[in-house]
Amino acid sequence: MIPGPGRAYVHGYTRRESKRLLDQAGALTRLLHRDTGYPAGSQVLEAGCGIGAQTVTLAGKSPGAVITSIDLSEPSLAQAEARVNASGSRNVRFLQADICALPFADGTFDHVFVCFVLEHLPDPVSALTCLRRVLKPGGTITVIEGDHGSAYFSPDSEAARKAISCLVALQREKGGNALIGREVYPLLSEAGFRDVAVSPRMVYVDASHPELVEGFTKQTFTAMVEGVQDEALGQGLASREEWNQGIRDLYRTCEPDGTFCYTFFKGMGVK
Repeated sequence: MIPGPGRAYVHGYTRRESKRLLDQAGALTRLLHRDTGYPAGSQVLEAGCGIGAQTVTLAGKSPGAVITSIDLSEPSLAQAEARVNASGSRNVRFLQADICALPFADGTFDHVFVCFVLEHLPDPVSALTCLRRVLKPGGTITVIEGDHGSAYFSPDSEAARKAISCLVALQREKGGNALIGREVYPLLSEAGFRDVAVSPRMVYVDASHPELVEGFTKQTFTAMVEGVQDEALGQGLASREEWNQGIRDLYRTCEPDGTFCYTFFKGMGVK
């Protein structure tokens, strides 16, 4: 689950962050979810649904599945439920719950879905082990995580890379791991899943993909980095001049001659 208010969540709970999550989900639907789907009648647990940015896609792609979406944050759950209801889906129930204290019996679910959650947890293996408990034998888990170390761009910029490193450092300080994408395979394996398979999902953006320039480079990635400005400057991780230059250079990659690349990792395992 994404940590609730009062627990460490590096991106915060602002309206801007909610918009960023929605922009991210919209921009990446095909890349991340072209092969996401669950059979009719199957019981699916979405662990850490947040504001429902991914839930709408899950419910729409698997209309016959019964989806239980959990999160620690009551305000986020309320937003998620409203968003799913507005989409017309009626196959999701929402429940406030902690991944590491799940209120379900062993073997309750056929499938578990976890997206952009493990990066915020201090002990992702323990969380995965708890999720494995509620899976039926032969059930599957799907994990999607990014890796900020995979970002590269043109024009290259030391200042932009430093701004990204500030976000990585702040997330580490809060007990998370912004570089977790590269660890999806060993994490699932250590948690006891078998037949683990991980596929990289690279986002490549240039001027021929204006929807990704706006939806991903600007409104998802750069907005995410920009969102930790106050903490980064407050802790002296960068000077204001360095920070401002880094953000300008990230936006510079959105110009007609700029490019931006980033890789997500989608892992699947079987109990």
